[in-house]
Amino acid sequence: MKSSVRRLAGPAEPRMDRVTSRKLEVWPIKRRMIRSLLRLVVASLILAAAPALAQVADGPHARTHLIAQTRTASPGAALTLAIVQDLQPGWHTYWRNPGDSGEAPTLVWTLPGGWRAGDLIWPAPSRLPLGPIMSYGYEGHVVTPVRIAVPANAAVGRVAHLKLHIDYLICAQVCVPESADAALDLPVAAGPAPLDPTNGPMIAKALSQAPAEANLTATVQRTPSGFSLAVAGPALTGTKASDAYFYPFQGGVIDQAHAQGVERGPRGLTLALTAGPSAGQGAPAALDGVLVTDGRGYQIAARPGPAPAGAAGLGPPGATGHAARGAGGLVGAMAFAFLGGLILNLMPCVFPVLSLKAAALAGHGGEPEGASQARVQALAFLVGVVATFLGLAGALIAARAAGAAVGWGFQLQSPAIVAGLCLVMLAAALNLSGLFEIGTSLQGLGSGLAARGGLTGSFFTGVLSVAVAAPCTAPFMGPALGFALTASWPVGLAVFLALALGFAAPFTLIAFSPPLIRALPRPGAWMETFRHILAFPMYAAAAWLAWVLAQQGGPEGLARLLAAGVLLAFAAWLFGRVQSRRAAGARPLVSASAAALAALAALVAAFGAPYAVPSEAGAATVEAGVPSKPWSPDAVAQLQAQGRPVLVNFTAAWCVTCQVNERVVFATPQVAAAFKASKVAYLVADWTNRDATIAKALEAQGRDGVPLYLLYDAKGDPPRVLPQLLTPDLVAHALAQAAAGADDRGPAFAARLAPGPSAG
Repeated sequence: MKSSVRRLAGPAEPRMDRVTSRKLEVWPIKRRMIRSLLRLVVASLILAAAPALAQVADGPHARTHLIAQTRTASPGAALTLAIVQDLQPGWHTYWRNPGDSGEAPTLVWTLPGGWRAGDLIWPAPSRLPLGPIMSYGYEGHVVTPVRIAVPANAAVGRVAHLKLHIDYLICAQVCVPESADAALDLPVAAGPAPLDPTNGPMIAKALSQAPAEANLTATVQRTPSGFSLAVAGPALTGTKASDAYFYPFQGGVIDQAHAQGVERGPRGLTLALTAGPSAGQGAPAALDGVLVTDGRGYQIAARPGPAPAGAAGLGPPGATGHAARGAGGLVGAMAFAFLGGLILNLMPCVFPVLSLKAAALAGHGGEPEGASQARVQALAFLVGVVATFLGLAGALIAARAAGAAVGWGFQLQSPAIVAGLCLVMLAAALNLSGLFEIGTSLQGLGSGLAARGGLTGSFFTGVLSVAVAAPCTAPFMGPALGFALTASWPVGLAVFLALALGFAAPFTLIAFSPPLIRALPRPGAWMETFRHILAFPMYAAAAWLAWVLAQQGGPEGLARLLAAGVLLAFAAWLFGRVQSRRAAGARPLVSASAAALAALAALVAAFGAPYAVPSEAGAATVEAGVPSKPWSPDAVAQLQAQGRPVLVNFTAAWCVTCQVNERVVFATPQVAAAFKASKVAYLVADWTNRDATIAKALEAQGRDGVPLYLLYDAKGDPPRVLPQLLTPDLVAHALAQAAAGADDRGPAFAARLAPGPSAG
């Protein structure tokens, strides 16, 4: 029994050994299969969850997150991510070159070892204009791709943790610095990375729309007002170019707020760009940026040289491309010019001529016929203003076309013209004082108006108003004049016509308002006293012009003008005596020829010889505790290289607004203390006499007159433009910001410093 049992049990032992042996051999294979299966399951779960592993940062005004074009990252292959920002309506962020205001975003990546982030692939920006400044940036939904280099030894099966910290400036009515922390967990897998079905097409679209090189040839040449940028290539063949615009990578090389003229060619286009503050004198060694036309953006790298074939040729003859700016630019410039002309009536330089306007209106009160006479004389005044504005504009455009570096108010840079205006003001003041008469109709006294004399007087009142007002540049005038003087001459004259109409509008509209005319007191004896009072602003204007001439021609020039003034006053007295004796029915004791001889002697004294300009003309500024140095482009560059903030004051002795600012702002202890505390360097560009370098600097800022105040901060950024009318608080605040290196140059700062509406 035992043996049988042993027999039964005996053969079974080797069989069990074979089974066990097989199990031991198969188990490692199964274990490897199970591991692979588990890895596959885990990888599938990770892939399925990958889109949910992106961290979204919700800021006060923007939602920021990081997305990937593919669901995995492959070792040794490039990975394409994108920074997605959804901005609240009305808010905007900035491009790599933010333009005249704003700040480009800054990025800090935290990536696994060996991973490297490339440069942002910037979408084409949009223009964000605000009055006289132009910024570049984005609104709404913004997708900015970026390439990530994945190292070849990246561990397959691991999850890569990608983190991004972004600081950005976001602006609307105010500017707010914000930051966001975005993160993305992405698995590393061997083989080609599968496309993310949601994010992949979005990034692919952003990449296809991003500006890229398109086999274009681009050249740049220096012009009197800036640069001529010519671009040609197959991609631009047949382009409409109606909306072409060049966004430079470098800030300050062009005047970004200035309109860009466009001339279309068969294979490209040519743009007229106005030079910016950092442009230098010659053509730049490189002008790189983005050209946007017909809804497409192209990266271009322009180098000095002649225009490539096909870049121009289809523009209107003689327009040099500027007329192609379109009606929108012209209408906007004319609107700014009209508004600037209105404000010009409130500028200090026009106050003396208000005497003539007030005297002319005072003679038309009360009577119905006075209203009709006022309308006729208002039209004559309007014609005088328009004729003088267009005459000065024509002379200015012609001078600039001939290569002269002149700007608005150029006539007062001539001592002879200053002397002539001074004598005219003196003669008008003597007439208002009653020393002599040029027809009572000039001031509109009494009821016996002589129509012809009244029209002549009103016409020359308009002429004199413009001659005195021309040195001033009111708010909104600067951009309009910059547009006019770089456009074709018909466009330029249209802008100056709008400026003239704005300047003449208040007086003309009052004269055409019967209720206002009837509300004036009736003419009477009171007008004689009123007339004499109005003479004193004219005397003040004559004294101011004499002081201007002293700055230009020195003591000798002033002595000649004073002698001419005395002789003119003597001639006016003689002429008045002749008029009085004849009015009384008596024979004049002296003849009118004696008065004419005295007037001729005055003219000889004033204009018999050219005025000698001293080697160092008197300074046009009142330092009053604020030490200043003469301005030059090199001086600004040296101070910026030292990290010093700089305030540049472009001024002139004949600019009344400049002198007002210098006495009520720069001469105050508050501003002097602000300069000392901020250590801001103060440079003065005195344009009392003609200076081609100053004229070019003004032109580079899109300005053609003074005052102009440029504030450079301690970071070496392009300058901020302060308004023409300053206050001590405004200047002190701006100096403190510049010293701190603050770059809050968005709408909040513009609303404090620049005239016009506050819009982001």
